[in-house]
Amino acid sequence: MSSTSPHPDAPQIPQDDPGITSLFGVLLAGELAAFYRLTDEARMAPDIRGRVAMAQMAGEEMAHFEVLADELTRRGQDVVDTVTHYRPILDQYHGSTTPNTWLEAMVKAYIGDGLAADFYLEVAHTLPADAEEIVQRVMAETSHSEFACDEVRAAIAADPSLASPLRLWGRRLLGEAITQAQHVLASEEELTGLLFSEVADFTRISTFFDSIQDRHATRMARLGLD
Repeated sequence: MSSTSPHPDAPQIPQDDPGITSLFGVLLAGELAAFYRLTDEARMAPDIRGRVAMAQMAGEEMAHFEVLADELTRRGQDVVDTVTHYRPILDQYHGSTTPNTWLEAMVKAYIGDGLAADFYLEVAHTLPADAEEIVQRVMAETSHSEFACDEVRAAIAADPSLASPLRLWGRRLLGEAITQAQHVLASEEELTGLLFSEVADFTRISTFFDSIQDRHATRMARLGLD
């Protein structure tokens, strides 16, 4: 997965940079929200196989949550207070992208989680090694996302008429994800500074979101929704 190259004159980010703590906080709240989303949406599964796959995805989200909780605790942050702080933004995103069908849930599991990974992995390469390793670990794409991709492709192959509404759903997920990302950046100055400290201009911000849209297009194509 490609990412924006660091500016050659960018200063090294210290381990205790408050932006890193903010980044871990957003990720922590996101992992917990994803856990509850997946457990709720597992009820839409048409069979036990689907429910097991969703349960496995949810289990991975909680494993990532624990990694981030340990790191935030080490940094002197209260885990409950951190989740409470970031929950409104995440609730707004999930509330505006509630799937109505199993296939919409599958597209969200694949596309939505991929968009989150793109957003945070974009900055990972600028972090100190320990912080980068944590972000890479909790944002890495898993084999369970392949299950979602396979489900959608198989359904479209069986009924091509499903492609058009799912394509629109994928676009909606992208739009909502970018909107919520912009809200996070507007409200979290330390995180914004971490993301865009290398070049303080609108060109980098534009490039940042362009790269996320490019990766979104690649995932949509893998789903058969290009």
